[in-house]
Amino acid sequence: MSELTRRQLLALGLAGAGTAAVGGAGLWWTVSEGNTTNSGGFSDGGDDLLEPDVVASRDGVLDLELVAAPARVKIGGRNANVQAFNGTLPGPTLRVRGGDTIRVAIANELDTPTNLHVHGLHVSPEGNGDNPFVSISPGESFDYEIVLPNDHPPGTFWYHPHHHGHVADQLAAGLYGAIVVEDPEPVPVSRERTLVVSDITLDGTGNPAAASPPEKMMGRQGEIVMVNGQVRPRATASPGEREQWRIVNACPSRYLRLTLDGQSLRLLGRDTGRLPEPVDLTEVTLAPGNRVELLVDARQGTSTLLSIPVDRGAMPGMMGGPMAGAFPADDEPIGLLTLDVTGPPADEPDPVPAGPALRDLRTAPVTARRTLEFAMGMGMGRGMRGAESMMSFTINGRQFDADRNDITVRAGTVEEWTLTNTSPMDHPMHLHVWPMQVLDDGESPTWQDVVNIPAFGRVTIRVAFDDIVGRTVYHCHILDHEDLGMMGTILVR
Repeated sequence: MSELTRRQLLALGLAGAGTAAVGGAGLWWTVSEGNTTNSGGFSDGGDDLLEPDVVASRDGVLDLELVAAPARVKIGGRNANVQAFNGTLPGPTLRVRGGDTIRVAIANELDTPTNLHVHGLHVSPEGNGDNPFVSISPGESFDYEIVLPNDHPPGTFWYHPHHHGHVADQLAAGLYGAIVVEDPEPVPVSRERTLVVSDITLDGTGNPAAASPPEKMMGRQGEIVMVNGQVRPRATASPGEREQWRIVNACPSRYLRLTLDGQSLRLLGRDTGRLPEPVDLTEVTLAPGNRVELLVDARQGTSTLLSIPVDRGAMPGMMGGPMAGAFPADDEPIGLLTLDVTGPPADEPDPVPAGPALRDLRTAPVTARRTLEFAMGMGMGRGMRGAESMMSFTINGRQFDADRNDITVRAGTVEEWTLTNTSPMDHPMHLHVWPMQVLDDGESPTWQDVVNIPAFGRVTIRVAFDDIVGRTVYHCHILDHEDLGMMGTILVR
């Protein structure tokens, strides 16, 4: 696999100098001197924050009908024609407990095939479980039955389509929702907030804009960034209240580096499970697909939840500048939500109970060691046309093939994987079903189901393939890259 040269970029028609062009509707939401600005006639937000509808399990079962279909919604005061689950952005939040069964009857009213992935849940990938190989044709339906283990860790998870070749388009158009696995020992808080962050680009008629070849190569970033389908909504709290914020990065490619000025933040959990003790922080970065749970101890005043710029690399253009037509440069923070803390002080909340000790694989016997190389270069991509067919996105030199087993693992073992990245941009790697422990020097083990691999960097992880067998996938969670072939299959037996 060869790296892209300037001559090859010229052949693709993608090399250029200067800053990246703004496509679609020409909107780019930023914060400048405390104000949100826009250039496309959208309102500046300020509406009360709305929570997604909630569907909770009863007597150990959650029954739900989901319809994936076109929907007409308001985004920033303008009509938009999106795709949505049950007509809302986001879809309903599913609340379950360890040991519950999730039964979802999904109907496909789109014009492309689809399916459903429950991101981060430690459940079977076989049959009508969390099976990424299911294909639901337009006009057809499918019944999922997903059984959580009794000891499933609590946390914030999410769901979205995962039909190869259509994942990025369907997520970017609005198909996503949150999942909460309840904590058997919940943290005492005044309220919980589920905040699903997503982005979208709309054309002049209010339809989701098609991503250009350069945007797919870079990973598209929508020009409108939303929280629960709203543009910079407003939330209120009283001084001294403690809130639990469950934040999902449901963007196809955008990284979120979050701050909340003037407020006290503590990290309660990341991706899966609770930390033994909350960790004080001033900012936290979420790659696409990551989630965090934050404790916000409200202080008097007005604060803005900001996403500040993240350098995730770029494909070089001519004269050393970024590739033209990819996405707007993240040179200013983006306002996501305004928090007004006012009124009489609340009573002091009860202390946060300690979480369970986390499993640590750093001293576990390792059965196998593997290296996975994430690479980009020139090469023919199956099912692609025009300029896209000249780009390849590979893991260990191979593009995705659903009929091939790339990794076979013996159940009941622990493996160590070294994830390497030979390309000039970051790749967040997601392994379905089995969470990954990042090998680092921290006192507490770091567990995630999306692990970022820096440009030209490497990360080492360990995975325990304990109690679930079956066949599923691992891939780059810049979902355009996954659709373009940066995905492999894994069989645990």
